[in-house]
Amino acid sequence: MENFKKNWQIQQNWQLLFPFLGLLILGFSSYKLADVLVGNINLFLVIILAIVLFFVFLNITLFLFKKLERKWSVEYRWEMIRVFIVFAITGSSSVFIGKPIIAMIGITKENFNSVIYWILYIFVGLIFYQILLVTYGWLFGQFKFFWEFEKKMLRRFGLERFLN
Repeated sequence: MENFKKNWQIQQNWQLLFPFLGLLILGFSSYKLADVLVGNINLFLVIILAIVLFFVFLNITLFLFKKLERKWSVEYRWEMIRVFIVFAITGSSSVFIGKPIIAMIGITKENFNSVIYWILYIFVGLIFYQILLVTYGWLFGQFKFFWEFEKKMLRRFGLERFLN
């Protein structure tokens, strides 16, 4: 355990919450994906595939940590897990919020061409994504990181006039 703490630069025990949450979310995602891929055919196959997917996703995630560690300015390695969790929650939340909002506006697949519907759906989701990213970043104690990330993203969209 001390080696794990040293590797992730964890100084206090409460910081172990983020690696634990990261592994839990990774395991749940692997199980849900395996369940969708295999279906209700066989629970044993779902569990085996979930374990395989878990280790594949874990290796991909650790690879991404190594690549992004130099690019992102976080003080400790365990904070990168917190950043990944914020990105995951934000993406899921923007989809869940965007769907009822777009329905409330009256935009449905029946009213619009499917291409136009998906463009509008992505646009609405993207608006909520920007708001939720900073909000969840603040809730998880990474406001400064996500505010800088947000400003960079808005500049890339050509919306830097809203930052001044």
